[in-house]
Amino acid sequence: MQLSPAIPILRSFSEAKAREFYVDFLGFEVAWEHRFEPDAPLYMELRRGTLTLHLSEHHGDGSPGMTLLVQVDGLDALHAELNARQYRNMRPGIEARDWGREMTVWDPFGNRIRFTAE
Repeated sequence: MQLSPAIPILRSFSEAKAREFYVDFLGFEVAWEHRFEPDAPLYMELRRGTLTLHLSEHHGDGSPGMTLLVQVDGLDALHAELNARQYRNMRPGIEARDWGREMTVWDPFGNRIRFTAE
């Protein structure tokens, strides 16, 4: 038996804000999207490298305020890339923690992603 990495499902409330944050700012690609009907809530898969996330507008999927811990090689390069994009709602910094260095970003829906490096 082998377990695969978990895919977090993050709650979102606005397709436009989700795309602005995850695609335009964080550099994810949309792998696929699903709606049961044209005016139904959006469910989509995002990928950046080997990291996969799901965003859902469906009530009951995910809980706003989740925290994800993502280990990353090249934290300084990611930091420079994100800040070069001049995202108007965030300019993350890198902080030293007891367990390593960390850069935290908050999405428009209250979810937090902690990018960490040893």
